[in-house]
Amino acid sequence: MTTHLVPPGETPPAEGSTAEAHQERPDGGVWEHPRALLALVVLGSLLFAAFFAARIAGF
Repeated sequence: MTTHLVPPGETPPAEGSTAEAHQERPDGGVWEHPRALLALVVLGSLLFAAFFAARIAGF
């Protein structure tokens, strides 16, 4: 029995597979969750402002 050669860069078909190939979404990294990033920025800003407010108040 001869084997069919598959060109480089192509995936050979799997035996018995009925599913079709699908594109995976690229990993968005930090930008995947913009609300979480925004929450971290706002929290950091509030802590930074609270530090100076406490220094002015004399705590």
